[in-house]
Amino acid sequence: MNNEQIIRKAYELAEKKDVEGWVECFTPDGTFTDNSIGFTYRGPVGPTGLGKTVEVYAKAFPDMHRDLYRFFSVGDVVIVELALQGTHKGPLQTPMGTLPPTGKRMDAPCCDVFRLVNGKIQSFNCYPSGTVIFAQLGVLSNIEAAVAHS
Repeated sequence: MNNEQIIRKAYELAEKKDVEGWVECFTPDGTFTDNSIGFTYRGPVGPTGLGKTVEVYAKAFPDMHRDLYRFFSVGDVVIVELALQGTHKGPLQTPMGTLPPTGKRMDAPCCDVFRLVNGKIQSFNCYPSGTVIFAQLGVLSNIEAAVAHS
Protein backbone atom coordinates (compact mmCIF):
# COMPACT_ATOMS: atom_id res chain seq x y z
CA MET A 1 0.00 0.00 0.00
CA ASN A 2 1.16 3.55 -0.64
CA ASN A 3 0.96 6.22 2.07
CA GLU A 4 -2.45 7.52 0.97
CA GLN A 5 -3.88 4.00 1.05
CA ILE A 6 -2.44 3.46 4.54
CA ILE A 7 -4.16 6.62 5.81
CA ARG A 8 -7.43 5.76 4.07
CA LYS A 9 -7.33 2.37 5.84
CA ALA A 10 -6.74 4.12 9.20
CA TYR A 11 -9.78 6.35 8.63
CA GLU A 12 -11.81 3.28 7.69
CA LEU A 13 -10.86 1.58 10.97
CA ALA A 14 -11.79 4.70 12.98
CA GLU A 15 -15.11 4.90 11.15
CA LYS A 16 -15.82 1.26 12.06
CA LYS A 17 -14.93 2.13 15.68
CA ASP A 18 -12.17 -0.52 15.54
CA VAL A 19 -10.04 1.04 18.27
CA GLU A 20 -7.54 -1.84 18.33
CA GLY A 21 -7.09 -1.71 14.55
CA TRP A 22 -6.72 2.09 14.71
CA VAL A 23 -3.99 1.85 17.36
CA GLU A 24 -2.17 -0.80 15.31
CA CYS A 25 -1.81 1.77 12.49
CA PHE A 26 0.74 3.65 14.65
CA THR A 27 4.40 3.04 15.34
CA PRO A 28 5.18 2.00 18.95
CA ASP A 29 6.18 5.62 19.71
CA GLY A 30 3.39 7.10 17.59
CA THR A 31 1.48 10.20 18.66
CA PHE A 32 -1.91 11.76 17.94
CA THR A 33 -2.22 15.48 18.70
CA ASP A 34 -5.68 17.02 18.79
CA ASN A 35 -4.82 20.67 18.20
CA SER A 36 -8.34 21.88 19.04
CA ILE A 37 -7.63 21.00 22.68
CA GLY A 38 -3.83 21.08 22.62
CA PHE A 39 -3.37 17.49 23.80
CA THR A 40 -1.16 14.65 22.56
CA TYR A 41 -2.24 11.03 22.93
CA ARG A 42 0.31 8.23 22.99
CA GLY A 43 0.49 4.58 23.89
CA PRO A 44 -2.00 1.84 23.13
CA VAL A 45 -4.57 2.18 25.94
CA GLY A 46 -5.84 4.31 28.76
CA PRO A 47 -7.19 7.84 29.14
CA THR A 48 -4.30 9.26 27.09
CA GLY A 49 -3.98 6.33 24.67
CA LEU A 50 -4.12 6.62 20.89
CA GLY A 51 -7.62 5.16 20.73
CA LYS A 52 -9.20 7.57 23.23
CA THR A 53 -10.54 10.10 20.72
CA VAL A 54 -12.03 7.36 18.55
CA GLU A 55 -13.85 6.10 21.66
CA VAL A 56 -14.97 9.61 22.75
CA TYR A 57 -16.30 10.63 19.34
CA ALA A 58 -17.93 7.23 18.73
CA LYS A 59 -19.85 7.61 21.99
CA ALA A 60 -20.82 11.26 21.37
CA PHE A 61 -21.54 10.82 17.64
CA PRO A 62 -22.61 7.21 17.01
CA ASP A 63 -23.06 8.01 13.29
CA MET A 64 -19.61 9.67 13.07
CA HIS A 65 -18.39 10.02 9.49
CA ARG A 66 -15.25 11.56 8.06
CA ASP A 67 -15.91 13.02 4.61
CA LEU A 68 -12.49 12.89 2.94
CA TYR A 69 -12.13 15.66 0.35
CA ARG A 70 -8.48 15.85 -0.73
CA PHE A 71 -5.22 14.00 -0.07
CA PHE A 72 -1.78 15.52 -0.58
CA SER A 73 1.24 13.22 -0.29
CA VAL A 74 4.83 14.42 -0.19
CA GLY A 75 7.43 11.86 0.81
CA ASP A 76 6.48 10.46 4.21
CA VAL A 77 3.82 13.16 4.86
CA VAL A 78 0.12 12.87 4.01
CA ILE A 79 -2.19 15.87 4.45
CA VAL A 80 -5.94 15.37 4.34
CA GLU A 81 -8.67 17.96 3.97
CA LEU A 82 -11.90 16.58 5.42
CA ALA A 83 -15.07 17.23 7.37
CA LEU A 84 -16.15 15.62 10.63
CA GLN A 85 -19.85 14.80 10.47
CA GLY A 86 -22.29 13.29 12.91
CA THR A 87 -25.27 13.71 15.20
CA HIS A 88 -24.56 14.53 18.83
CA LYS A 89 -26.45 11.71 20.57
CA GLY A 90 -24.12 10.91 23.48
CA PRO A 91 -21.99 12.74 26.05
CA LEU A 92 -18.97 14.55 24.59
CA GLN A 93 -15.95 14.72 26.88
CA THR A 94 -14.09 18.03 26.53
CA PRO A 95 -11.30 19.66 28.54
CA MET A 96 -13.98 21.96 30.04
CA GLY A 97 -16.26 19.12 31.12
CA THR A 98 -18.82 16.82 29.56
CA LEU A 99 -21.27 18.22 27.02
CA PRO A 100 -24.63 16.41 27.25
CA PRO A 101 -26.19 15.30 23.93
CA THR A 102 -27.76 18.15 21.99
CA GLY A 103 -29.27 16.06 19.17
CA LYS A 104 -27.73 18.51 16.68
CA ARG A 105 -25.60 17.65 13.65
CA MET A 106 -22.07 18.76 13.10
CA ASP A 107 -20.34 19.14 9.76
CA ALA A 108 -17.03 20.70 10.72
CA PRO A 109 -13.94 21.35 8.62
CA CYS A 110 -10.73 19.61 9.59
CA CYS A 111 -7.18 19.18 8.33
CA ASP A 112 -5.05 16.20 9.31
CA VAL A 113 -1.29 15.88 8.88
CA PHE A 114 0.28 12.43 9.10
CA ARG A 115 3.96 11.44 9.12
CA LEU A 116 4.65 7.81 8.32
CA VAL A 117 7.60 5.56 8.99
CA ASN A 118 7.80 2.11 7.39
CA GLY A 119 4.07 2.04 6.63
CA LYS A 120 2.94 3.13 10.11
CA ILE A 121 1.80 6.48 11.50
CA GLN A 122 4.53 8.09 13.57
CA SER A 123 2.64 11.33 14.16
CA PHE A 124 -0.87 12.50 13.47
CA ASN A 125 -1.68 16.18 13.95
CA CYS A 126 -5.41 16.82 13.78
CA TYR A 127 -6.73 20.37 13.29
CA PRO A 128 -10.51 20.18 13.74
CA SER A 129 -12.40 23.45 13.97
CA GLY A 130 -13.54 23.27 17.59
CA THR A 131 -15.35 26.60 17.34
CA VAL A 132 -17.37 25.39 14.35
CA ILE A 133 -18.23 22.16 16.19
CA PHE A 134 -19.36 24.05 19.31
CA ALA A 135 -21.30 26.59 17.23
CA GLN A 136 -23.12 23.85 15.32
CA LEU A 137 -23.95 22.09 18.59
CA GLY A 138 -25.38 25.36 19.91
CA VAL A 139 -23.09 25.80 22.89
CA LEU A 140 -21.00 28.88 22.07
CA SER A 141 -23.60 31.38 23.19
CA ASN A 142 -23.55 30.02 26.76
CA ILE A 143 -20.70 27.55 27.19
CA GLU A 144 -20.89 27.61 30.99
CA ALA A 145 -24.53 26.47 31.00
CA ALA A 146 -23.98 23.89 28.26
CA VAL A 147 -21.17 21.93 29.92
CA ALA A 148 -21.83 19.69 32.93
CA HIS A 149 -18.66 19.98 35.02
CA SER A 150 -17.28 16.76 36.36
